[in-house]
Amino acid sequence: MGLLRRSLIAAATVAVTLTGAAEAETPKYGGILNFVVGSRQPSFDGHQESTFGVIHPIAPFYSLLIKVNPENPADPTDFVCDVCVGDVPQPTDDGLTYTFPIVKNATFHDGQKLTAHDVVASFNHIINPPKGVLSVRSYMYEMVDSVEATDDYTVVFHLKRPSQAFIPALANPYNWIYSADKLAKDPNWYKTNIDGSGAFKLKEVQAGALISGVKYDKYFKEGRPYLDGFNAIIAPKQSVRVQAIRGGRADIEFRAFPPKARDDLIAALGDQITVQQSTWNCNVSVSLNHGFEPFKDERVRKALTLAIDRWGGSEYLSKIAIMKTVGGIIFPGHPYARSKEELEKMVGYWPDIEKSRAEARRLLKEAGYENLSFDLVNRNVDQPYKIAGTWLIGQWKKIGVTATQRAVPTGEWFRSFRETKNYEAAVTASCQSVVNPLLDTANNLSIDRSPQNYRGYNDAEGDAIYDKAAMATNPEDAKKYLREFEDYIINEKAHYMIVLWWNRIVPYRSYVKGWKISPSHYLGQTLVNVWLDK
Repeated sequence: MGLLRRSLIAAATVAVTLTGAAEAETPKYGGILNFVVGSRQPSFDGHQESTFGVIHPIAPFYSLLIKVNPENPADPTDFVCDVCVGDVPQPTDDGLTYTFPIVKNATFHDGQKLTAHDVVASFNHIINPPKGVLSVRSYMYEMVDSVEATDDYTVVFHLKRPSQAFIPALANPYNWIYSADKLAKDPNWYKTNIDGSGAFKLKEVQAGALISGVKYDKYFKEGRPYLDGFNAIIAPKQSVRVQAIRGGRADIEFRAFPPKARDDLIAALGDQITVQQSTWNCNVSVSLNHGFEPFKDERVRKALTLAIDRWGGSEYLSKIAIMKTVGGIIFPGHPYARSKEELEKMVGYWPDIEKSRAEARRLLKEAGYENLSFDLVNRNVDQPYKIAGTWLIGQWKKIGVTATQRAVPTGEWFRSFRETKNYEAAVTASCQSVVNPLLDTANNLSIDRSPQNYRGYNDAEGDAIYDKAAMATNPEDAKKYLREFEDYIINEKAHYMIVLWWNRIVPYRSYVKGWKISPSHYLGQTLVNVWLDK
């Protein structure tokens, strides 16, 4: 890499530290934000979906009860009201009751007033979905006893027990406020329709190609939004998305680009590109279907994870993909997470990869699966899924295992392990929003308790360890039991196979202002504060 290119990259990266100065500028009104989205939408329903392909183009149409502070999104403890009034309330009744006053000037885009009854109906739809309705985050609210509207503009949550995980769960960016009337008539209405109370209302949908919105003049927050509208351009191919930004047809992609794409954009456009980077509350993983005969045997599961050179893979893959950090099921760098030295003692994390693979071969022979072969279902998205899948196949080949990758569209990929269960193994991802290990690791609970357990097992012993962490009244006890849970999931049972945690890199046109990066590509997507300096 030449000196000029290195200097340009350094200058753009430094721009991250100058974001605060940019925010001090006076925002300008007007303009259309064009952004690219690397995935199509299985449906439009945020309560039932968990892909960035839904939240990026659809979130601007909706409001939330509370949200991560868009001015400080890197802080996992900083929450602000959206449709509630004032500050996020403190609990009463020894931590069992939370009372939220609701704004009185919010309306849905069809003209209906938003009230506490809509908030209650929305959270009941999430926490206790009716028969035939999927809620992929219901497990996050096990601490909730009930939610009620005590009048038209007051919502009260009653908890079964105090929980430090409750407020972060409430701030989940998929918790869109829906109309109680529409949910009562058809609880699946929002899968194919859009009607929110957000800063933008729907203009147009071109299936698989474009979703556009226009400024909602009756938005309840005075002076917002700044933009006249947005166009979300659906483009699954990364090369198309990079070229769109380079050629001026798009301003930003909110998810992330790999290092080379960042470098190429900076080399081509110089200071016309700004870069924000962050550690990412996402990991790429392998889900082994515990109903598939070989994977019922924990020796086989351990062999497959022992074959993976995570430390070497981090060095290699971080140069070409949005993967970098080695970690367990707890977000790396969090006070609860293990150090490098502690990780190296866990199954699949040994620093001596040859020793690890020798043990893998021994386990396969002992289990009677020396010539194991299986089908690996993957999402037809380059970053990081297909890159990870191809690399994993090479890793397993070193212990005599043959895996065949089958890349499918996002909808089919989700259905294979969420509904039909017709897969043997799958490249999956655990992507969370607010960093909160108690919530983020709950996808390792039994399938009867967590719909995001894509491995299909029930394990009461593991659940009991997790429950100790969830009910801990102080951080040290929570850390102790959550680490014990991690040890059980990875070391003892090999239920879950974390490959690497992601590295979020967002290069974008420098005239885009008012957006701040967070550890999650799900946060900060309402576009309320975004403006264009041109």
